[in-house]
Amino acid sequence: MNAPSSAAMTDARIKWFNDTGIGDIASVGGKNASLGELSQALGSAGVRVPEGFATTADAYRAFLAHNGLEPRVREQIDRYRGGGATLRQAGAAIRELFLGAEFPADIDALVREHYRLLSGRSGQPQVSVAVRSSATAEDLPDASFAGQQETFLNVSGERAVLEACRRCYASLFTDRAISYREMKGYGHLDVALSVGIQRMVRSDIGASGVMFSIDTESGFPDAVLISAAWGLGETVVQGTINPDKYQVFKPLLRDERFTPVIARETGAKERKMVYSQGGSALTRIVDTTREEQAALVLSDAEVVQLARWAAAVEDHYGRPMDMEWAKDGGTGELFMVQARPETVQARRSSTVFRTYRLEGRGPVLAVGAAVGDGIASGPACVIRDAKDIESFVDGSVLVTRMTDPDWVPVMKRATGIVTDHGGPTSHAAIVSRELGVPAVVGTGNATGSLAHGAPVTLSCAEGEEGRVYGGLLEYSVDEVDMEELPATRTDVMINIGSPAAAFKWWRLPAAGVGLARMEFIISNLIRVHPMALVHPERVTDPGETALIRSLTAGYPDPREYFVDVLATGIAKIAAPFHPKPVIVRLSDFKSNEYSHLVGGGAFERPEENPMLGFRGASRYYSEEYREGFALECRALKKVREQIGFANVVVMVPFCRTVGEADRVIEAMAGHGLVRGEAGLKLYMMCEIPSNVVLADQFARRFDGFSIGSNDLTQLVLGVDRDSGQLAGLFDERDPAVSAMIAEAITKAHAAGIKIGICGQGPSNHPELAGFLVSRGIDSISLNPDTYLKALPVIADAEQRSAAQA
Repeated sequence: MNAPSSAAMTDARIKWFNDTGIGDIASVGGKNASLGELSQALGSAGVRVPEGFATTADAYRAFLAHNGLEPRVREQIDRYRGGGATLRQAGAAIRELFLGAEFPADIDALVREHYRLLSGRSGQPQVSVAVRSSATAEDLPDASFAGQQETFLNVSGERAVLEACRRCYASLFTDRAISYREMKGYGHLDVALSVGIQRMVRSDIGASGVMFSIDTESGFPDAVLISAAWGLGETVVQGTINPDKYQVFKPLLRDERFTPVIARETGAKERKMVYSQGGSALTRIVDTTREEQAALVLSDAEVVQLARWAAAVEDHYGRPMDMEWAKDGGTGELFMVQARPETVQARRSSTVFRTYRLEGRGPVLAVGAAVGDGIASGPACVIRDAKDIESFVDGSVLVTRMTDPDWVPVMKRATGIVTDHGGPTSHAAIVSRELGVPAVVGTGNATGSLAHGAPVTLSCAEGEEGRVYGGLLEYSVDEVDMEELPATRTDVMINIGSPAAAFKWWRLPAAGVGLARMEFIISNLIRVHPMALVHPERVTDPGETALIRSLTAGYPDPREYFVDVLATGIAKIAAPFHPKPVIVRLSDFKSNEYSHLVGGGAFERPEENPMLGFRGASRYYSEEYREGFALECRALKKVREQIGFANVVVMVPFCRTVGEADRVIEAMAGHGLVRGEAGLKLYMMCEIPSNVVLADQFARRFDGFSIGSNDLTQLVLGVDRDSGQLAGLFDERDPAVSAMIAEAITKAHAAGIKIGICGQGPSNHPELAGFLVSRGIDSISLNPDTYLKALPVIADAEQRSAAQA
């Protein structure tokens, strides 16, 4: 970009972004300083920032002085503090003062001159610009003024730009901004306002959204979270629509071989903001088409590009960042249009781990995206319109369609927040996190399904899905400082089935995942029987056929749907523990469980005893399922070689004979999963007495064993583990079971392979850990909610074992 020739370009009251950096916050505010920093410092990383300029704090103060506003503003603030005026009255009076004021002639001329230059560089007589407020105390590490001042989009013409600047100045004294400064202790006249005037990206015919260089719910630092919608970005920021959501694993971005997208979710995207044609309004909201609603906004390549930018911005600033991006619909180019520090997770302790647990259950009244990980309860206060905001009752659960900055004063007084619209990066979600108030957003119908005044319990402690239950349910809160946890010789791992739950536990010092269950991903996320995706023509139920068509929409081949969803689900489980091992068990549904999947009835035959029937390894090489097994293998190969999680270990369950092990290993190799190639390790579940008796032979074929104490106990004692009548006999601590476990450990070590345990036993009976440690087991994998309690037990057992040696 050529430097401007006018001497006026160096005036202290106005600056080009390229002449501005992060050291200029006092002059141009956090937002504009950051845009300048991005323009100057990150071009080499490929980050594109639309050109623009900013009026400075000096210009704002000159505006105040020229119109004699300062004493008149103080008078209104004093009236409000003294009880002579309400917040609404004082704010309205101050804004009227600004809107009736005039710019000093020299500042007026400077803004016009810079706008003409920007238009010339853009090749347009009157370039369309975004006019954004940037408070000089904005986006500091301990406070976020996000959304409190106004932004005006699609502004063109000198007069319109100056009017938008005046309205930005006035927005420094919105009710919400006054309230926020009062809460934070900022002097109202100590905060000045800079205005950024930036060339508009044609995202009105393209797309836009926000992204964070940290997982905003769990605080997991190695993920980039991206939200995307069609049109201008205000719909995402304001939370008026449910956007697409993507997650990317940052450490693998450095390797060009990989596409580390670990989650994709298609949002409803019912509306979009576009430029207005004619009239006084500059933008308007229109409905999106069915095709737009069904399609993902971004390709994987675009998601990865944005994530690389997010990582570069974070590296430059040395802290997690909150960013906005836009895609030009004409050129297809991506741009970064804003970056500011993330202020919520950055303040949380990385060592103190707090868990919430519901102790009861009630009817589920609403479901949406969970914000935070807490639980709250109270009467529902349903407010559908901002004009009724003063009716809010302190300590209630606020239930509304959506929030904007005008709602912040009551959000601070709410015990929980529920909205009909919005996603994890909406205004309601961002403010809820900052306030530490749990929220469930994007429920679709909470204002209709929750009765005003009815007692409800809001839970964000059950993964990514937040639920609102009827009634005041009991719940508990546990807090552990992980710096005080003991170290152990035994690798203590965790069992996980839900990808959504994996991020919740990233702070645990686990040695990896000892058991990642495929079944949860297949039953809860994919929902369709694998063979129904291979042979959809064999599904005869019209309802199931329609559901399969709906679930696989956007995939040219329904089999790709299975591979993609399973691969990203496994990747999301693997990400928080990378590069530690994540042992993924191949599917181990029983025939009765498989038949409950969509389309499953066409492929499963009834069995008298499914627990001992067509399950585990026997399926993988059979004619009835081998094509479904091929999809499992393809997903695992994709996780390891395309997404990049080579820390994924594959484990074979319920392998009855040595010959069966050979057939499974051969089948896997035929699908590109060859033991030893690309570092692939194969494990076997040691859960059948034959596995123990012939452990030396199985050990020649596998790299490790994992004891499944549930099935091993069932088969050693001859007790159906699902039988209520025999529940008193089912005990993993029975001497016969203990003898089998001890023999398995001895034989595995004699063969030179590792052996752990992933069954329920150690989670249900911490004292079992003492026995396992005394036998020298290599790893113990626990359910996450028992990890913190069991770790000291394991450490004590190790000390006793060492003392007796």
